[in-house]
Amino acid sequence: MSQQKQQWVATEAFSEQHVVDFLDADPEFFERHPQALLKLELTHASGSAVSLVERQIAVLRDRNGELETRLKDLIAVAKKNDALVRKMHEFALTLIATETTTDCIKQLETGLRSQFSADRAALVLFEQPALGQEELKRFQFLHIIDRDDPDLVPFSTFLRAGRARCGQMRDSQRGVLFGDDDDIGSVAMVPLGDKAQRGFLVIANADPDHFHPGKSIDFLERIGQLVSVALSRA
Repeated sequence: MSQQKQQWVATEAFSEQHVVDFLDADPEFFERHPQALLKLELTHASGSAVSLVERQIAVLRDRNGELETRLKDLIAVAKKNDALVRKMHEFALTLIATETTTDCIKQLETGLRSQFSADRAALVLFEQPALGQEELKRFQFLHIIDRDDPDLVPFSTFLRAGRARCGQMRDSQRGVLFGDDDDIGSVAMVPLGDKAQRGFLVIANADPDHFHPGKSIDFLERIGQLVSVALSRA
């Protein structure tokens, strides 16, 4: 380090930030003083000295790589969202086309499996729909339970909140709807109607991370709205 540089570093009144601020305020400084630019020495990651232009190119290349990565991530998210919108559209058309409660429940179960990766599903209704006893037996995923039934105590926090949620299912909750099934890794619980007035829907997947707590619940709540309206219509 030269004596002059040592004097600059040792001067408390003049810091590196002062240099940065000065160059920010006067970007044409090196155009007026090209000799100062020639004296700059920068060190490459390999340890060898490189010119300022080479360093700038390397920095721009790194930034370009970061932007490309971000762009790829955005494109991947956009494609995923587009696929989800198509699934929602097909799901809605299927439910709208049903004319009876039986068809509605049948298409609901089929749609959850084919469109939304449901390994298991459970539809909980607080009031019995217009179905005969024989029809009720056909739907193993349909549960008619009074809202005040003690069996629903494990779901009390979810029902009070009235919002969709994702994550792990407690053993007490799983026991009510799925018995001793150990293949349920994660679930999405979706209220039907305002504050789950009509009931709720549980979509289960074997993958513990499929319905993780950080997953967006917007599309889940839309599913809940679609199902609630379709059941009311049927």
